[in-house]
Amino acid sequence: MADPLFHNRQEAGRQLAVHLSKLHSWPHTIALGLPRGGVPVAAQVARVLGVPLDVLMVRKLGLPGQPEVAMGAIASGGVRVLNEDLVRRAGVSAQALADAEAREKAELIRRETAYRGGRPPLALAGWTALLIDDGVATGATLRAALRAVRARLPARVAVAVPVAPPDTCRELQALADEVVCLWTPAHFHAVGQFYRDFGQTTDEEVRAWLAHPLAPGHAPLDLP
Repeated sequence: MADPLFHNRQEAGRQLAVHLSKLHSWPHTIALGLPRGGVPVAAQVARVLGVPLDVLMVRKLGLPGQPEVAMGAIASGGVRVLNEDLVRRAGVSAQALADAEAREKAELIRRETAYRGGRPPLALAGWTALLIDDGVATGATLRAALRAVRARLPARVAVAVPVAPPDTCRELQALADEVVCLWTPAHFHAVGQFYRDFGQTTDEEVRAWLAHPLAPGHAPLDLP
């Protein structure tokens, strides 16, 4: 296998940010990181573009017995997106689906409380919502995130990720006003294969990224 594209999420975020800054200006934009791995990427983008940073709560619904495979996703505001074909082919029962959703909803609420510390989400009405993750495989999580964001009435919705399969990137283009996939490798198995360091981002790291002040000219963030 070829060398990974990125050393870690911070480097991926810096590369993505440089590319975004060359595309066009991003006035009246809020960078929204998808927890947990998308937050350090979004923090780099927010710093380079000079825009506010927030988190958008979304949780993958893993296939029973294969939790890494997304059969859907849920997001804040009661949004649920399902891969109906996968659910049917895998023979997932209504009870198993309900159990998975209840489990992930509880975790979504826990993280919302832990990450925000009582702070409300930033208002998106009239702004460009720039959704950022550390990469995309099937796109289930981002589809749920897009539905959740649309409900908050932003002026525009854009998606930016460091790496994604070409077909997933094309599918997202039908759902967002703008989609930026920095790299679209033809041979794609998992997001982690494109990172040298793809260790799990912790709750403490997410809180640190979100709490770090955004200052013009600040050195690149490498928290914690």
